[in-house]
Amino acid sequence: MKVNTLAEWIQQSQNIVFFGGAGTSTESGIPDFRSAAGLYQSEEKLPYSPEVMLSRSFFVKHPEVFFDFYRSKMLHPDAKPNGCHHFLASLEKQGRLKAVVTQNIDGLHQAAGSRNVLELHGSVHRNYCMECGRFYGLNEVMNSSEVVPKCPVDGGIIKPDVVLYEEELNQDTLIQSIQAISQADLLLIGGTSLTVHPAAGLITYFHGKHTVLLNTDPTSYDHKADLLITEPIGKVMEKLAHQLGL
Repeated sequence: MKVNTLAEWIQQSQNIVFFGGAGTSTESGIPDFRSAAGLYQSEEKLPYSPEVMLSRSFFVKHPEVFFDFYRSKMLHPDAKPNGCHHFLASLEKQGRLKAVVTQNIDGLHQAAGSRNVLELHGSVHRNYCMECGRFYGLNEVMNSSEVVPKCPVDGGIIKPDVVLYEEELNQDTLIQSIQAISQADLLLIGGTSLTVHPAAGLITYFHGKHTVLLNTDPTSYDHKADLLITEPIGKVMEKLAHQLGL
């Protein structure tokens, strides 16, 4: 069984890195952004593509539409970590998992107890005033009486600290992610189509023993993985946790 092989590799590894995307959180009830955008478009009858609505230029030109979409479809404050998040947090406590590199912005890895989480695309839990730079939590954005949340100090727009299309990734996070992946002996890739760049290109820095791809849909990287598992990632991780006594 593939899960048995993966369990063996985990036991043999001392420097594991997990690289994950939207599929990591779908079992927690968070849809990937393209699905969320499609739902929003059909409800609002808007002609914009997901990539356009989540772009910097759209945010600047149409902040009301951006925040309406962002609040109604991108924020899931009641979502709870699933088996995948909990398993990775347990592996980190054991000292085997050195880093989680994630494209997600939901904070569920931290909610499960993971400490070294490298958020390539930022987090909904951090928001800042574009005028004075003051930081605000998720509540200020969720509970704002205005569609576009404003800083109570100077009236500047409070922007989510998430990387929009047309924006660059945080260089420090990028460098730390490259270092973590290049030093790993086992790379677990989960819940990502490996199509969003530059994030997807980070896996090319891995030179360790085994690459494991856990994804329900095919990717262009399937033929390069040492092990390919197509079951839902949360369920796979729960089986692993049971097998490894975590």
